Amino acid sequence: MGVNKSLEEEAREHNEDQGLNESPTNLRQVIERLSSLLSLSHSTKVFHGKWQMIREKLEKLYTGLTAAENCDFASNSAFSELTNAISVTLKSCTGLADRCVNLSYSGKLLMQSDLDVVSSKFDAHLKSLGKVYNAGILNQAQAIVVLKPGVGASRDDMKFYVKDLLTRLKIGGSVMKRQALDGLDEVISEDEKYVKIVVETSEILGLLVNFLESGSVEIQEQSAKIVLVIAGFDSYKSALVGAGVIAPLIRVLESGSEMGKEMAAKVLKKLTENSDNSWSVSANGGVTALLKLCTNVNGSPELMSASCGVLKNLAGVEEIRRFMVEEGAISTFIRAMNSKDEVSQINAIEFLQIIACCDEPIRLMIIKERGVYSLVHGLDQNSLFSTKARELALRAIENFCFTSSTSLALLIGYGFLARLIVLIRSVEVSLQELAVKAAYHLCGTSEDIKKALGDTGFMPELVRLLDARSFEVRDMAAEALCKMVWVSKNRKRFIQDNFNTDRILQLLNSDEAKTGNKKFLLSILLSLTNSQSGRKAIASSRYLKNLERLAETGIGDARSIMKKLSRNRLQSLLSGILNI
Repeated sequence: MGVNKSLEEEAREHNEDQGLNESPTNLRQVIERLSSLLSLSHSTKVFHGKWQMIREKLEKLYTGLTAAENCDFASNSAFSELTNAISVTLKSCTGLADRCVNLSYSGKLLMQSDLDVVSSKFDAHLKSLGKVYNAGILNQAQAIVVLKPGVGASRDDMKFYVKDLLTRLKIGGSVMKRQALDGLDEVISEDEKYVKIVVETSEILGLLVNFLESGSVEIQEQSAKIVLVIAGFDSYKSALVGAGVIAPLIRVLESGSEMGKEMAAKVLKKLTENSDNSWSVSANGGVTALLKLCTNVNGSPELMSASCGVLKNLAGVEEIRRFMVEEGAISTFIRAMNSKDEVSQINAIEFLQIIACCDEPIRLMIIKERGVYSLVHGLDQNSLFSTKARELALRAIENFCFTSSTSLALLIGYGFLARLIVLIRSVEVSLQELAVKAAYHLCGTSEDIKKALGDTGFMPELVRLLDARSFEVRDMAAEALCKMVWVSKNRKRFIQDNFNTDRILQLLNSDEAKTGNKKFLLSILLSLTNSQSGRKAIASSRYLKNLERLAETGIGDARSIMKKLSRNRLQSLLSGILNI
């Protein structure tokens, strides 16, 4: 047979010799010959390298042709001509294999040349098959409909259905591809067993990855949706990464539809829960693409949330975190924090906290770029911040500023205390609790801060919370007051309002006292006894009997307070006698 003959000419000659017609039976015959030749090739005794290359091409052809078995190609001349041409080449190759098995060839150089020729023909067949498939040779009229298995179907039936979907994805037109993707999405969303079958059918994963870069928006979005379902299973994430899904997902982030971008970001969020995948996302330009999406504060809140979620995961790697900062992440998220959208506010605050955690230079950069200023002003009731954002802002302010005297001074200068006391008076319990906690932590910083808290009017507010419903709020309020009144200036201010001392003594009553904060209440009273006016305020209170009863039961601080009061009475009596 002449080497220069076209595939079509060889096919015609072969048809005349074999009497083959363009029917579905031909495809089965070609597949069977392929299978036989594959088996025979393993028995060849010479030219192992060349036969290995031929075998690889035979396996690809076998996969490509078996995918089309459920289809009717009687009216498709291009596919029939191709399968006939493949059959001719298989016949030639089988003859070469027989001679290599039996060592009956006339010369090594001639046999090598013949093997190279047949190998190049298989290359041509694979190329032609790819072109035919890419043209979408399967349409609805040609397809043999395979019904979705019912509930409780066997694994074999499920695999057969998935195989049919694979055929449609490979060689169907755009409409049929979309229908196949819909079917695939339906079954994997309903039954986890289908997800396993899909993952085990690695060819489907490869197609889904390729479809992420499809020119069809619908195919791209449907593929991303399916990949998202698969990524929801920890055991299958590595298969997706192994199929090369990360780079196409990032390209979807860069140029896909809004829905496609959202799906891609959600997939990457799941994949980057494993830090091993973080480098791949960064290496493929993921950080830049994600930051760009977060810059668009008027975009989809869901897309913003998913994109930020990926960046939070990536921030766990120090080198990537530094790169984010270099790419302008801090200014990007400070702007997002000042947006009207609650999702953007919350994600921005959380992200800034994550990248600043255990990283002093980044914390200082956030402060320098007025991130803390924005957080403080977001606490205003009439600000753009939602309640949830205010809660996060309070936590973030503590993380950014409470461990540094310089940062604390800056915080006070921004008017933080005036806003904090308003939150302590809030009717929203969650905000109030966080505000009390912040005041409590501030009392553990410095004497100047405690004086500033006293000047701002925190003590009456804390007294009011000493019998709050929340056990935690009661204890924090009592302990904060205890620390504040040990400062002389605050103590004088506290004593000036008789209500404060009366309320402390009143709460010592066994019926009203909350046992968890009783020790702090006694500590407050003990502090008051350090001044003449304080001892006088306690001694003249109508609730003094509550303290006396505690002293009689042997409670140490109560007895110490009563001893100081007794000495004060004695001194007053002696002073009166001496003045007579």
